[in-house]
Amino acid sequence: MRPSPMKSETPLPTPPQFLKSIAQRTGLAPPPFDAALTPDGTVFAVGDIHGRADLLDRLIDMLPPEGTIVFLGDYVDRGQDSSGVLRRLFELETRSAGRITCLMGNHERMMLNFMENPEAGGDQWLRNGGRETLASFGFAHVPDRPNPVEAQDLTDGLRAAVGTALHDWLAGLPLQHQSGNVHFVHAGANPTAALDAQRPEHLIWGHPAFHKAPRRDGQWVVHGHTIVDEAHATDGRIATDTGAWFTDRLTAARICPGGVTFMATAGASDGAEEIRP
Repeated sequence: MRPSPMKSETPLPTPPQFLKSIAQRTGLAPPPFDAALTPDGTVFAVGDIHGRADLLDRLIDMLPPEGTIVFLGDYVDRGQDSSGVLRRLFELETRSAGRITCLMGNHERMMLNFMENPEAGGDQWLRNGGRETLASFGFAHVPDRPNPVEAQDLTDGLRAAVGTALHDWLAGLPLQHQSGNVHFVHAGANPTAALDAQRPEHLIWGHPAFHKAPRRDGQWVVHGHTIVDEAHATDGRIATDTGAWFTDRLTAARICPGGVTFMATAGASDGAEEIRP
């Protein structure tokens, strides 16, 4: 008689939390991020504005006079008044005696690339909101695909409309700012590299692991760039981009030692909500 084959059994699933615990104890997974927020004082971080000068003015009126302010980039494109946003921020920062810092976003970088090399940088910028920015500076008719002569004419005209002082300010915007263990960037950062050793493209375009892996050095990163339904603080990251150009919600994070709150423009519901990480 042939022996009966042994009955196979479906293994029971292992609880994910148990696997996570084992991985952490064996060094196969990073430990959870649990560092406290310790900025040098109160800092307000403002998410992507994208040409909404009206929302910028409303949010500024909402901010209290204490603390410093960091604008996280992407001031131009998509909305209808990029020129107004740039001129307002230039004036605010110039007169702030160091209280206000404006960072560079990827849309400012694309605009500058177009102004520096219109043939190479034109298509990318025009596809991503550059037309609206050009319109805000008085260029009503922009070809779908400008030829080299048309692109150079647009660049020359835009440089003249922007002016030397505003152009130089825009080109000199920093890529990050720090207050205590809180770092402010536009898009993200490499979670495995020190924040003072980041590649510029990761700060303004993002890093593929930024939203997946928490940092191990106890440093918080405040960012815009990635649109979220609600601003939030999670695993050492504070997200502020609530898609102001189409949602009417321009958000600022109020970051102080031990906690963060958010305030946003939203018509009659302008206000603040407290969230403590």
